[in-house]
Amino acid sequence: MVALLGFVVLVYVIIVVVVGGVLIGSTESPSVPLSVLATVVVALLIAPVQATLQRCVARVGHHSAATPYDVLSRFSIDLTGGGTTDQLPGRMAKLLTEGTGAQWAQVWLVVAGRLTLAGSWPVDADTDPRQPPVPFTDREAAEEVGRRSLPVRHDGQLLGVLRLQERPGLTLTVVEQRLFNGLAGQAGLVLRLVGLQAQLEAHHAELVAHAEELRVSRHRLIGTQDAERRRLERDMHDGAQQHLVALAVHLRLAQAVAGSSPQRAAQLLVSQADAALEAIATLTSLSRGIYPRLLTEAGLLAALRSALAASATPVTVHGPQLGRLPAPVEAALYFCAMEAVQNATKHSGAEHVTVTARRDDEHQWSLLVVDDGVGFDSELLLATAASGGLLNMADRLGAVGGTVEVLSRPGGGGTSVTARVPCEECSGVAPTAPVRHRAVST
Repeated sequence: MVALLGFVVLVYVIIVVVVGGVLIGSTESPSVPLSVLATVVVALLIAPVQATLQRCVARVGHHSAATPYDVLSRFSIDLTGGGTTDQLPGRMAKLLTEGTGAQWAQVWLVVAGRLTLAGSWPVDADTDPRQPPVPFTDREAAEEVGRRSLPVRHDGQLLGVLRLQERPGLTLTVVEQRLFNGLAGQAGLVLRLVGLQAQLEAHHAELVAHAEELRVSRHRLIGTQDAERRRLERDMHDGAQQHLVALAVHLRLAQAVAGSSPQRAAQLLVSQADAALEAIATLTSLSRGIYPRLLTEAGLLAALRSALAASATPVTVHGPQLGRLPAPVEAALYFCAMEAVQNATKHSGAEHVTVTARRDDEHQWSLLVVDDGVGFDSELLLATAASGGLLNMADRLGAVGGTVEVLSRPGGGGTSVTARVPCEECSGVAPTAPVRHRAVST
């Protein structure tokens, strides 16, 4: 009010007293025309002057001591003057707020192809969490009243967005708009640095997760191998060993009676031929569970056809002539198919199972096991994925860089298991393959 009163008095003094004294030559009594003129001038200018005074008062209360150009000139120094890289967006938002007198400012960063809020100032301000509108058709985008956004680009690539909220009734001045544009123009390299660090941190997190998966997978493999050894020892003790012990006893008996009763010894030897064949059959059955000889000799398709011929559920094996695959890949696909068929036989109630092995292109082999059973619901599928069968498949395929995906259709739609192995991933140990599973409603 004092300032407005001073403005009115100043106008009257200048027009009535000063101008009147110079032009009329008398200051003893005010000139009526000049008084009317002064009144008109005051009426026309009082509103703009009042708004200007309000802006000045607001900026005294909320603006930093530095001018916009001071802030812009200190930009590089302030951002590189200490602190870690992840603090740069917050410091940039602070500079933007102080330089423009905005209510708040945000710095958005493009990470993995999408905008992410990287910093804001003041940190406790009630800012807008929604993403700024992209892509930008103009250099500057006004989202709504008092809110502005500017894209930050470098070499034509969108790296982020600067965003601010003007104070109520205080739009940016021309100087502040230039400051806003200048900060956006200089922020490209800074946001590229921050973006690279964010990508490195994301890759580091992925590597840590893969390392943990590999550690857990190796523990599972060791546990599975130990359990398989115990099973093999038990089966040999209860099966093949008993046959061989009985065979040895009868052979010693034949030897003992050979001198006194050659005819009885001959009968004993003839009867042991069947016992020897039974022992051979038991050992052959055990060896199939360890590593099928036909897989080594004839390849994946021949081994699958031979092993699945006696399946309780009819199985058809399709596939072109793949040629010989690397031994680790053949073994991984073979045991994956056997596990999938076994699961279908035990749990799906399927009447038929189809196994298809093929080379999709020069970069990938795949094996697909499809049954016409009842399928899984999503909860049962997740529970099954956390159990031994699917984890065994994932571990075997992960060892050769492959993946396994399970797709189930509840209500009689069947289940498909797809194993994929990149052709170039045939040696060494890769991180374990995740089990991807989906339940598709029918």
